[in-house]
Order: sequence, then C-alpha cells, then structure tokens
Amino acid sequence: MRYFIHLVYDGTKYHGWQEQDNAIAVQETVNDVLITLLKKSVKCVGSGRTDTGVHALQQVAHVDVDDELDVTQWAYKMNALLPRDIAVKSIRAVRPEVHARFAATARSYEYHIHTQKDPFKIGKSHFFNRSLDVHLINEACTILSQWKDFESFSKVKTDVNHFDCDIAYAAWHYVDGNHLFRIRANRFLRGMVRAIVGTLLDIGEKKLSLSDFALVLERRDRRAAGRAVPPEGLFLTAVAYPEDIYL
Repeated sequence: MRYFIHLVYDGTKYHGWQEQDNAIAVQETVNDVLITLLKKSVKCVGSGRTDTGVHALQQVAHVDVDDELDVTQWAYKMNALLPRDIAVKSIRAVRPEVHARFAATARSYEYHIHTQKDPFKIGKSHFFNRSLDVHLINEACTILSQWKDFESFSKVKTDVNHFDCDIAYAAWHYVDGNHLFRIRANRFLRGMVRAIVGTLLDIGEKKLSLSDFALVLERRDRRAAGRAVPPEGLFLTAVAYPEDIYL
C-alpha cells in the first residue's frame, strides 16, 4: 500500500530535503526511521525539494509498504525516533498510483523578514531594516502573477524540461512592523522564491523600476535578476492535492 506522510521540519541543520552523499538531508533522516520500523530497505519520495536551511510547515512524502498500517500508531512511532526538528503530522493511505510530487496541484511558500534586531527570530526570518515601498512591490507582484517563464529566477544548470510556472497568488504583506511574502503556484524552480524576493527587495528600495522588472522577466537570464535572499526566512507552507486521491 502507498501512504502519504505529512511532515514539518526546521531545516536549519539539514542540507535540504533531498538525500545526498556527503551531507545530512531531511529525506535521508526520514528514510532511516522507516527502515528501522519496517526492517527493510525503503525510500520515501517527497513532493519537491527544499534547499539547505529552508523550513517546511507541510512537506509530503509517499512510501510503499507491504501491509496496511495503523496510521495513528505509525505517526507516534516515527515521531519517537525522529530528531526534535522533524515531526510527522499525519499519515494517510492513498491510491497506489498517486505520486507525492506529480499529483500535487499547488505549492505555497512564505518568506519572513524582520525589521528590528530580534534574537528570537534567528534562523526563522531574514533581518532587513531598510525602508521599502510595499505598494510598489505589490505592483511588481501583479506583473509576476501574469508571467509564465521564470528562467530568470531559476538556479543555473537546473535539470528541467521548461521554466513555466502558473502563479495563482503572489503578495507582499507588512504585518506588525515586519514583512511577509506569500506565493502559490503549481510548481517552483530551484531557488526561484529566494531570487524573486531578492529582486522584489530591489524594487522596494527603488533600485529597480517596474519596467526594469518586466525586462528581467523577458531576458530569461538569472544574471538579470536580483540576489537570492538567505534561506532561513523561507518556509514551504502547503502542498495541495485532489481530495479523491485518499482512500
């Protein structure tokens, strides 16, 4: 049977989601627990990658097992073995052909920025205390939502067939003196959200005009966009699926 595991994690100590040869990743840590419990080699498959230092409020991974699981008991067992910075929120049975990555219809991210020095936000938010024109940033978000090809915001040498993404929502919020960027799309390219935020900061500081921003998109060249902001402010917040995939 195939199961979806809904995970949350603090990505600070991990080199992203995807298992690697020379670094500890979240996927590897989850696989080790599954192998211990199932007493056989097994590998979970995630809904997508998160980069080094990026957090997840909802990551989804599927795993195939021979027998039906008591999902409540299995969530408890996995949480007992997982480190404190990774937790299983729920486990649900799905149809055997459903893939955690390819069945996802949308993914949502948030990027957090604090504007005053705050030791309690270290590792979970990016400190940036310069003045920003939020209205201008949101005008750029409108342009962003109308675009399709995001090669300008993708890491170079990315193994993808195309750079098209359908952005359903993108907006910049100013909340209690801090900044919050929210974005939802059917898919994201490697490094895309952090590059978008870095470029939007340039717009907010009026280093880049809206017409220049449109040219950045048209050039389809990562060098044309702004810097990538640090990973610690970035959260994968939701992965959406059709409800009929669940058993």
